[in-house]
Amino acid sequence: MIDLTPNIPEVVAEVRDLSARYERALVEKNVDVMDDTYWNSPYTVRFGPSENGWGFDQIHAHRVRRPAGAYGKESVRRVEILTLGRVFATVNIEYKVRNRDMIGRQSQAWVRFPEGWKVVSAHASWIDTNALH
Repeated sequence: MIDLTPNIPEVVAEVRDLSARYERALVEKNVDVMDDTYWNSPYTVRFGPSENGWGFDQIHAHRVRRPAGAYGKESVRRVEILTLGRVFATVNIEYKVRNRDMIGRQSQAWVRFPEGWKVVSAHASWIDTNALH
């Protein structure tokens, strides 16, 4: 039987640290860390505000092209982490978009592989603040 116990504290802490590491890499444009965060597979998907990354190679190519910085993140409003057992996690972040009346949303699905935790699917988008009312 697979253990899918939700939110084992040390697993949540591990995923939270890895998510923060990735966020720092985005700001610093540390492509090595960004690449290391994602599963190197043609099955990995990342949809962002300005790209569709089907597979690791497309995701990497976008990272090389994108500027350094927090991609418009002014302030983080909420972070929700759900872990199931010691092998699967989701990270969802809501943030205020800098200089725009928009809210950003970022979701990631993480899987623990023998070499460590990797993002297998991610999505980032913006929504008009007024649409949330």
